[in-house]
Amino acid sequence: MQDLVNSETKCLLVQPRFPAHSFWNYTDVCRIVGAKYPAAPLGLLTVAALLPQHWTFKLIDENVEALKDEHLAWADVVMTGGMLPQQKALQNITTRAHGLGKPVAVGGPDPTSQPDIYKEADYLVLGEGEVTIPLFLADVRRGATRGIYVSDEKADMARAVVPRFDLIKFSHYMHVGVQFSRGCPYNCEFCDVIELFGRRPRTKTVRHMLTELQTLYDLGYRGHVDFVDDNLIGKRRDVVRVLTATREWQEAHRYPFYFSTEASLNLAKDEKLLALMRDNDFRYVFFGIETPEEHILDKTQKQLAANVSIARAVQTVSSYGMIVNAGFIMGFDNEDEHTAGNIINCIQETGICMAMVGTLYALPNTQLTRRLKKEGRLLTDGVSYVDADRDADQTSSGLNFVPTRPCVDILADYVKVLEHIYAAKNYYARVTLTGANLRSYAKHRPPLRTKVRTVWSFVKMSSQLSVTPRVVFLYWKTFFRFLFVSPGALVATVNLAAMYIHFSKQSRFTIKGIRKRIAEFANAAAPRGATGGNVVVRNN
Repeated sequence: MQDLVNSETKCLLVQPRFPAHSFWNYTDVCRIVGAKYPAAPLGLLTVAALLPQHWTFKLIDENVEALKDEHLAWADVVMTGGMLPQQKALQNITTRAHGLGKPVAVGGPDPTSQPDIYKEADYLVLGEGEVTIPLFLADVRRGATRGIYVSDEKADMARAVVPRFDLIKFSHYMHVGVQFSRGCPYNCEFCDVIELFGRRPRTKTVRHMLTELQTLYDLGYRGHVDFVDDNLIGKRRDVVRVLTATREWQEAHRYPFYFSTEASLNLAKDEKLLALMRDNDFRYVFFGIETPEEHILDKTQKQLAANVSIARAVQTVSSYGMIVNAGFIMGFDNEDEHTAGNIINCIQETGICMAMVGTLYALPNTQLTRRLKKEGRLLTDGVSYVDADRDADQTSSGLNFVPTRPCVDILADYVKVLEHIYAAKNYYARVTLTGANLRSYAKHRPPLRTKVRTVWSFVKMSSQLSVTPRVVFLYWKTFFRFLFVSPGALVATVNLAAMYIHFSKQSRFTIKGIRKRIAEFANAAAPRGATGGNVVVRNN
């Protein structure tokens, strides 16, 4: 076998395709603005930086271009990895590469959580790449043709590498990601982040973060940068330091970027952090709200959110120039017939436009999965994605455990929520409310070519929205209201209006699939003595 480590190895990095109808896969909107996919594959860009730099790299993102046999034939080694919704695509990459005699190394969250599903790969490089890629390289140097590399050690983020941003075409993506921290200090039982990365947040240095931003700047990138952290404010002292430094860097470079991120809801209580985010031109923040019902949050060990007023938090964050996106989950223990209405009211009254609502999924190796298995309520020991065309992502693929309410009732309520929040009238009401509460502090000024492209995108978007009778009046009413009454919020509201193109289509797809499942399972026998028409979701 070729000496992969020391030779002029050709390494093909492949980002597996995400299902076309997942919540975050808003390719219709991407095409309107001239992009192909929302987010660049930061994980593989980081992997490339951790491998020998005398190698030759080629990156194929299946979300923006087809993986061809000639790409695989070029490579000496194929490296890929991904999350649960990418499982089927990831396995297909391995099969195709093996068909051409190419060794495959696989890593990422899903292989780390359930490596047995990926046993066909030659090398399983699990956990954090900063720790296990050196183990893999050392073994390959000794001539190993197969291996599993795993460690309980966590990466020292202070010694992080700069991702190989040069391997992508920025024009393919709506935004590029950077990562500041790993880990989350909280203990939500359904979350796999704390299982993968631990509860002690680890952060990169200020100098390193400025180097990453400078690298993007030097490569000519301008625009949206997403801090991909699962909870940006998990280590407050460190994030204050880095945002203070990036504020100075942004000012010195005339604000080439604007930002988005994910954080815990208690961000709304921290005026200093909010001011720093405003001064850095953060425009979006995602909160995992899960449910407005505090007794359910307490059951899931998410007491943090139970101590914060959702309405007040959203209004506060909006006053600092940031649009709030949020996630909600249905299927928790202790839910009842009022849950759907409470979620609908929360979303409508807060004006959260991009509301990701899904059914609870017991992810591998979480506290929830261990508890359900102990209680005899877990339907599978592993989570296998057999039909990725039917299941947009794990949030819409049903429930893989026996819930305390009948599954049919949960799924029916799920449909009720989606039908309400993504009805055009209700969606545009939230756009109007968000725009009314938003205070714009935008500092990033796009270059002329971007402004020209934005005008053309606006024309295409307006044309597309204007051909739908139930939308055309709502869209133009919203546009002219903010054009004349609150022009500072116009860009934000137009962007949210454009997202309806995606959410209308995605919600219809999801509703159709859930209704089909209700029809299939409504009369099924209740598993293991459960009552009330529970749906059995089988993952083979």
